[in-house]
Amino acid sequence: MAESSLMVQIGSLALKNPLLPASGTYGYGKEYLPLLTPDIWGAVVTKGVSSTAWPGNPPPRICETAGGMLNAIGLQNPGVEQFISEALPFLRPYRVPVIVNIVGKTLEEYVQVAERLNDCLEISGFELNISCPNVKEGGIAFGIDARMAAAVTSAVRAATKKLLIVKLSPNVTDITEIARAVEAAGADALSLINTLLGMSIDVKARRPFLANLMGGLSGPAIKPIAVRMVWQTYKAVSIPIIGIGGILTAVDALEFIMAGAVAVGIGTGLYVDPHTPLQVLAGLREFMQTEGIARLDEIRGVAHGG
Repeated sequence: MAESSLMVQIGSLALKNPLLPASGTYGYGKEYLPLLTPDIWGAVVTKGVSSTAWPGNPPPRICETAGGMLNAIGLQNPGVEQFISEALPFLRPYRVPVIVNIVGKTLEEYVQVAERLNDCLEISGFELNISCPNVKEGGIAFGIDARMAAAVTSAVRAATKKLLIVKLSPNVTDITEIARAVEAAGADALSLINTLLGMSIDVKARRPFLANLMGGLSGPAIKPIAVRMVWQTYKAVSIPIIGIGGILTAVDALEFIMAGAVAVGIGTGLYVDPHTPLQVLAGLREFMQTEGIARLDEIRGVAHGG
């Protein structure tokens, strides 16, 4: 048979393969040279970008756990102006679609970043990190309230015609309620899941490992939860889903795809082995050739039995 194609489509954006770096784990691409070049990805999802520089949380802010890690980086980033002057020029020669993760502490801050980046030709779309605390609502995260999630999605949708992905928090009672709300508000696609809230205690020091006390749990430990949430959301919405959570192998990626994901994000796996995405791509090609699968569309959502 002819060689299998790894191409996928997220809204209007065609990707040469279904792999994306999970936001925050790949920096802006330069950090992984020469181990990985940005053009190995279907698209590059950047570290979060805010309207002004954010210093992040005090250290220690990373802690290894069984099957994963906790992080409390605090979305440290240099702000949108430095992103434009330094990160975009670096990414430009690689001719890979760039999706900018947007963060903010108010609805207006999200909109400011989208408006500032809207005319940058290198940028194909935005991913809204709605796990950020809304300071105007007493610190409650945008992503755990359907009304607030819809409001920030609608506001950014009005500010741009570029691809709009919303990254959902798993720290909710019903993720499908949030998914339907942001779809109705104009999201073109969804990323799920973000990290789970966790904590670890240093028993010798008799205090939490992280200076922030709590952090986001990622890695293989959360994969079953992420697959479950992709499965549930696939049946609840009609827009594409990017599955994220503990992907280390092609089999991991295939679980998400068969649960309904169009594409997948690799995060903690990059820390385990920076060559993880190359190994996943090779494994996907081998599986497709062995199983006689021409395109990933053929097996997307197949585990639902429809």
